[in-house]
Amino acid sequence: MSNTARDVFITGLRNAHAMEIQARELMERQSERLDDYPDVKAKVQMHLQETNEQLRRLEQCLDACGESSSSLKDTTQSAVANLMAIGHAMAGDEILKNTFANNAFENFEIAAYKSLLALCGAAGMSEARAPLETSLKEEERMAQWIDANVEKVTLAYLQHEQRQAA
Repeated sequence: MSNTARDVFITGLRNAHAMEIQARELMERQSERLDDYPDVKAKVQMHLQETNEQLRRLEQCLDACGESSSSLKDTTQSAVANLMAIGHAMAGDEILKNTFANNAFENFEIAAYKSLLALCGAAGMSEARAPLETSLKEEERMAQWIDANVEKVTLAYLQHEQRQAA
């Protein structure tokens, strides 16, 4: 195991942990405001549970390396998530902005997990492969769901706005 590879892997795990903290905060704020979109709310709440499991898996990977998450990164990403949620909440088309942002964020998470998986062997952390692959599959399913539902969410928003205008 290369020290450089291990260091890069640990940094990636810490970054992924902070990323999932940000995702959790975003979904918690969003789910509070999705009563008009029950399908989206249910999916966000389900993925929130997955995210909590992803955090647990990342913590296990860090523990296996004798490391821990970065409090600074976690706190910063939590604050960023709350600011993003506030910014979107002020917009009349909040559901659309959240849908677009969530689509981008899910793909960001997919790339992060693929990067970690690429490092497992070089870092001597082959035991991290299975939990990271599980998280990757969850992110891919969520990204696919968002992509498949952009039109549905957009039209539901349109109907909501038409009812408000009537």
